[in-house]
Amino acid sequence: MAAASSSSIALASIRVDRPRSAIPARVLVPFPRRQARLRLCLNVITAGVIASDQAAEREIVLTPGFTQMGEPVPAGMVLNDVVKTLPKEVFEVDDFKAWKTVAITISALATGYAALTVAPWYLYPFIYAFLGTAATGLFVIGHDCGHNSFSKSQLVNDIVGNAVMTPLVFPFEPWRIKHNTHHAHTNKLIMDTAWQPFRPHQFDNADRIGQAMMRATMGPLWWMASIGHWLFWHFDLNKFRPQEHAKVKTSIAACYAFGLLVLLPLLVTQGPVGFVKWWLLPWLGFHFWMSTFTLVHHTAPHIPFKQNREWNAVGAQLAGTVHCEYPAWIDFLCHDISVHIPHHLSTKIPSYNLRAGHASLLQNWDRHLNKAVFGFPLMTTILTQCNLFDAEKKQWVGFDNRAV
Repeated sequence: MAAASSSSIALASIRVDRPRSAIPARVLVPFPRRQARLRLCLNVITAGVIASDQAAEREIVLTPGFTQMGEPVPAGMVLNDVVKTLPKEVFEVDDFKAWKTVAITISALATGYAALTVAPWYLYPFIYAFLGTAATGLFVIGHDCGHNSFSKSQLVNDIVGNAVMTPLVFPFEPWRIKHNTHHAHTNKLIMDTAWQPFRPHQFDNADRIGQAMMRATMGPLWWMASIGHWLFWHFDLNKFRPQEHAKVKTSIAACYAFGLLVLLPLLVTQGPVGFVKWWLLPWLGFHFWMSTFTLVHHTAPHIPFKQNREWNAVGAQLAGTVHCEYPAWIDFLCHDISVHIPHHLSTKIPSYNLRAGHASLLQNWDRHLNKAVFGFPLMTTILTQCNLFDAEKKQWVGFDNRAV
């Protein structure tokens, strides 16, 4: 393109170097106009070629499922440079809006369970899709509580957080501690507690069972990955500091109490089929979204995990996080948790203000944003190209090819 541009400028600058006396007088007046027209035409043609080439270039590099791949942040830029451009209103905690999310989720769950009691069996897949998504709304409310963005009262955040996450058998306090670590070390190798990518040496050194499990969790069973994460991180006191143990034990005890007082009687009175129908399947639907959101928000062929010495906060939170568009009913039931970049810039933004925060980012930092649309192309890209992360080459690789 540079060569084409240079040649166009050269053509536009051509002069016919003849003695002025050899040129008829009637030509001397209009010639500058013709030259200007020639230059204008050549400039228009050149600009069109360059624009066409740039559009084609963007089309070639755009990864399936992504509508925009963000540019890296400039050197010297810090997180506060972005945060201070966000409107103050997005940080405001509104009790009415907060409790409105609770009302929406409880109403949605009640509607789903009511439908489950009367609907014929062939409608069950639709009802369970709805119920699993509505149950995810419980987690998102707890998510706000964990960041103290649900209420200005720490006590209210603790009580509500435990109340909404216990029915999911998800210990609130252990999750809160590890989740805040994720925010402090997003996409940092070893340190990020939301998830760590499998590495080529781990895959190569694993036995057949281990390799099969890796292929499954970064393949067709990606939607169950959060179950392993839930079991690994949230019930082991050894993963927490002594001063954290009191609250951690309270949340774990609440989950055991729910199992003993609710789930066990459900199993006894309704049998295994009733247990699966009334609790397990909605719970699995919740984990589908937990796994999917976690994977989609921070995974793309062009988004690397970084070593501690290479990592910087603004690069990870702004340009290393993905904004994904989902169907409106999913965003409604999940309280816009998919509008994820503002949340990573500041965890103090409540879920009901995330869209306003994103609108501000579009105005000020759009070129650095990663944007995707949830669907088959996006998940195919992630599950075929982002299987293993090669830290030496600083790139994602597939299970069966080492240079995606």
